[in-house]
Amino acid sequence: MKTNIIALSLIGLSTFTFASDAKLKNQLEKIGATEVKISESPLSGFKMAASNEGIVYISEDGRYIIQGKIFELKNGKAVDITNQGLMAELNSYANEMIIYPAKNEKHVVTVFMDITCHYCHLLHQKIKEYNDLGITIRYLAFPRGGMNTQTAKQMEAIWTAQDKMKALNDTENGKLPTQLKTPEIVKKHYQLGIKFGVTGTPNIVTSEGELIGGYVEPKELAQMLLE
Repeated sequence: MKTNIIALSLIGLSTFTFASDAKLKNQLEKIGATEVKISESPLSGFKMAASNEGIVYISEDGRYIIQGKIFELKNGKAVDITNQGLMAELNSYANEMIIYPAKNEKHVVTVFMDITCHYCHLLHQKIKEYNDLGITIRYLAFPRGGMNTQTAKQMEAIWTAQDKMKALNDTENGKLPTQLKTPEIVKKHYQLGIKFGVTGTPNIVTSEGELIGGYVEPKELAQMLLE
């Protein structure tokens, strides 16, 4: 009998937790968020919510929302942990990325890029320098003009090519794709970029989920990743 009481108590607790998360999800959907996923948070009294709008922290009673950068004070420095909850989704796209691996890899960064972006082109020209410094570069597509553009269709052709790296290298050397494709993979990358708070290109995501906006020289990036 005692065992049954314990079992029923655990079921009740599980149901309560599920209902609580469902309520928080419902609260966010009421204000326009979609694809809401509730998970644990490093902030006491708050849950983390990932949605089409990015990451927010919602109080467990559903009354308060925190939106913006969250920093953890760690070993005498402030570490940006805002987007850590999105890293699993980002890494799930690893097979869709165009990756330039470092032979002696020390760091891995993911770059949201646009083939029409001057600073993305500059970054790509220095791929070997990044790699020589131990930095692996992984590209995701982020057409700045959105999905209804020729750029988005060109980038879809690149990201679905049999040899994606060659297709991107050809494009960066001035040989644009002649076959346009409806953005599907690119759309997923773009939507993820929006969640991260990307508004322009290039934007660099570290392995810890920190977002670095704009172009960064190879040596400067290597130093930033060491700090």
